[in-house]
Amino acid sequence: MSEASETFEFTSQNLERCQDYLKRYPTKQAAMLPVLHVAQEQHGFISKEVETAVAEVLEVPEVEVHKVVTFYTLFHRHPVGRHQIRLCMNLACWLRGSDCIKAHLEEKLGVASGGTTSDGKITWEAVSDCMGACEDAPMMQLDKDYYDELTPEKVDQILEKETA
Repeated sequence: MSEASETFEFTSQNLERCQDYLKRYPTKQAAMLPVLHVAQEQHGFISKEVETAVAEVLEVPEVEVHKVVTFYTLFHRHPVGRHQIRLCMNLACWLRGSDCIKAHLEEKLGVASGGTTSDGKITWEAVSDCMGACEDAPMMQLDKDYYDELTPEKVDQILEKETA
């Protein structure tokens, strides 16, 4: 994860990945989401400087990139931990105990929702947007994987295995 800096440039390998995405879409702007994901993978989050670099690659005004970054919750606008957890707090998950899982995560990680552990390893947040697994609630996302039917014990096992 990179710290904020005055400039951002794609690595040659990532610029090549972006150029490959541009070939797959009818317009450069249509490739914005995958190009933003490449930028976030490289930098760790989407800073103002990253928005500028993405706008240059896509040949669009910076405000167009900013609108997308601020709309989608999977783009981070500040440094985050190496691992990210999103705990669903929507109605189905809440009815099946996500509030208990939230309290467990707060105690286990030593940080409230929206925070990052002191070692910079995990950033987590309780989210109200449905994550689409209501029948197997409660559920959470850890990085790109989803886990359901959570209990405090299951959360501990997942964290031990996936964040070691």
